Amino acid sequence: MTAPVWTPVPIPTQASAREAVADLPGTRLWYWDTGGSGRPVILMHAATHSAAGWVYQQPVLASAGYRVIAYSRRGYFRSDPGDPADPGYATDDLDNLIRHLGLGPIDLVAAAHGGFFALDFALAHPTKVRSLTIVSSLMGIDEPDYKAVNDRLRPPFFASLPHEFQELSPSYRAGDPDGVAAWLELQHQAMPGPRIYPNVKQPLTWALLETITQPTLLVTGESDLYTPPALLRMQAQHMPHAQTATIAEAGHSPYWEQPKLFNKLLLEFLAGH
Repeated sequence: MTAPVWTPVPIPTQASAREAVADLPGTRLWYWDTGGSGRPVILMHAATHSAAGWVYQQPVLASAGYRVIAYSRRGYFRSDPGDPADPGYATDDLDNLIRHLGLGPIDLVAAAHGGFFALDFALAHPTKVRSLTIVSSLMGIDEPDYKAVNDRLRPPFFASLPHEFQELSPSYRAGDPDGVAAWLELQHQAMPGPRIYPNVKQPLTWALLETITQPTLLVTGESDLYTPPALLRMQAQHMPHAQTATIAEAGHSPYWEQPKLFNKLLLEFLAGH
């Protein structure tokens, strides 16, 4: 039997970074920070991962001269869950972390559920965001036409399927079993307890999306079951400042499955803005 044609990408050696827990109003959040005087890029994780899941991006961004930072939201890896009945606002937590670190305008790179909060932050604090990169995110858009499309995309039983089936493309699962195992290990450690659902400042509507003026890169995987290319185009219609990119043979985690191509797209976008 012929083996699948796929070239696994080993997890690279990580750049030097300081790890700490920030004591913020209402919570304590774990983060890592490569430091330096470069432009700060904050990485916001998906619902299935944590700040530990950006292993393919951390050294690449750092070597390009950026100050790279990622943090775990409430209840995720090494961060306090706080009171689930009072989960706070993810936007406030991010703003408090930025103040804690003494940062100026930031570039936000947000995957999946992290995209909800990146957009909410950009709307609440537009002068603090230099650019937005939103990866395979449903964005939390509260519009009837958008909800109808998503209902057609994923039947009710979809939520009961294994995370790796939901999020990783068939090509990746077939071609890189070690990569799948590493992804799953990070997924299992990401939420040691019940999932915390932070509040957003306001539901995202098409009208609000159209007010975002920061340069934006929208990325998805060609095989993404959550955000297929057609849904990405629907989002982009309401983001006049956005450019789009679709990564072949990638699912809901293109930054993990196809890191070389994703990193190239991201670096070119950041350098252009």
